[in-house]
Amino acid sequence: MRGRRRLGRPFGWLWAAYAVSAYGSGLGFGAFPLIAVLVLHAGPAEVSALSAVGPAVGALIAVPLAPWVEFRHKRPVMIGMDLARCAAMATIPVGYALGRLTWVQLLVVSVLVAAAKIAFNAASGAFLKALVRPDDLLVANARFESTNWSSIAVGPPLGGAAIGLFGPVVTVIADAFSYLLSALCLTAIGGREEAPRPRGEAPRAGEAARRTTGEAVPSAATGDAATRTTAEAIPRTTAEAVPQATGDAATRPPGEPAPPPARKSGPRRTAGLLDGWRHIMGHPVLRALYLNQLLVAGLIMATEPLLAVLLLRRLGFPPWQYGLAFAAPCLGGLVGSRLARRVVARHGRSAVFRTVGTLRAVWLIGLVFVRPGVTGLVTVMAVELAIIVNMSLYTPVLAAYRLEHTPKHLVARTLTAWSVGQQAAIALCTALGGLLADATGPRTALTAAGLLILATPLLLPRPDRTPPASPAEPDATAHAGTTA
Repeated sequence: MRGRRRLGRPFGWLWAAYAVSAYGSGLGFGAFPLIAVLVLHAGPAEVSALSAVGPAVGALIAVPLAPWVEFRHKRPVMIGMDLARCAAMATIPVGYALGRLTWVQLLVVSVLVAAAKIAFNAASGAFLKALVRPDDLLVANARFESTNWSSIAVGPPLGGAAIGLFGPVVTVIADAFSYLLSALCLTAIGGREEAPRPRGEAPRAGEAARRTTGEAVPSAATGDAATRTTAEAIPRTTAEAVPQATGDAATRPPGEPAPPPARKSGPRRTAGLLDGWRHIMGHPVLRALYLNQLLVAGLIMATEPLLAVLLLRRLGFPPWQYGLAFAAPCLGGLVGSRLARRVVARHGRSAVFRTVGTLRAVWLIGLVFVRPGVTGLVTVMAVELAIIVNMSLYTPVLAAYRLEHTPKHLVARTLTAWSVGQQAAIALCTALGGLLADATGPRTALTAAGLLILATPLLLPRPDRTPPASPAEPDATAHAGTTA
């Protein structure tokens, strides 16, 4: 049996930051709908609007942030987004303590947290791409996925118990504190990141010269100077390498004029807001996966506020049972994420996308049959378990494939486009679900979501469409097959 693969100390701190934040969010799982129902006595439409409008507006705010994130050092961006989320979340217990907590405040905080989350995820994806080797991307994403599901398995029951003992905003306090701890873990990574550059922009003369000789250069993968081989660091062609490495007039033939100075990339950055979507929609497999993910995520997440109203108000579930119904099945996430690498090695990614992608969609209709008492609790847990096992296997495979097939200079914008689209789909589905629930009841809205999601496998990549060789990096051969 092979031992656990080591991904290095910097990845360990990145994983720790993710874990701290994930466990804090696990404690606060469903906190906003819970506070809206129990403290503000909101109805189905208000609860659904809170879950829909906040993320949607946050996604719109995140769109112009994408080029800014792309051309900044990623670790400071992540730290800043953590601190912003900590400050925003901290206003909720303050408002509650002063007796001034309102639905509008919950909405504003939801917007700010959603925008900061998208920017953080875009920066962390680009940072991870530089941090680990290409063949370790699936392992790294599977560890994140495992941590995510374990945090949801542990967090909601503890959060429900804490709410019963200390009040409805205690989990929000824990979530805010977790962002602060995450920022401290990211700070501990240390080292220097390679300066981000737009595609085609030449490195500085000294840096290029070191790369062509295999001399040590700063690397995000080690946090300090790491020796790179000539094959890894050499520019794409020798013709490009000479002027980039020297930049000296002595290398030009006598009488040849100096080349014009490089154009500034500032306007291009502004014009590149849509580059992430262009990349996704121009890649046949990513396009199919993206459209499928929009609908699956939107329909699954639309059921969260509907279930909050159905379980807490209509069926009279106490908060701890509501938390348990979502927490216990998350143990299945540990199973799926740990199997991801083995399943891909045995059956291939195409089979995972088709088979597991389909299995994510067939269980949601079971939520329609929820009843009061133990039977209803077991029904919710069984449906959630089936969905989560398949999601936790599918998600790291999708995340690794997306990074592999995205150029380094487009990672942040592509991940932002993916997140914005997903948030918009969640917002739209949640809003429509809330309106339908307000008019007909939450069980009817759950039925509609369960039936619609059965059509989503039609959007998955066709079996005869072999994923193309990664176009992500023009110099991919120099990186021994890296596309992450």
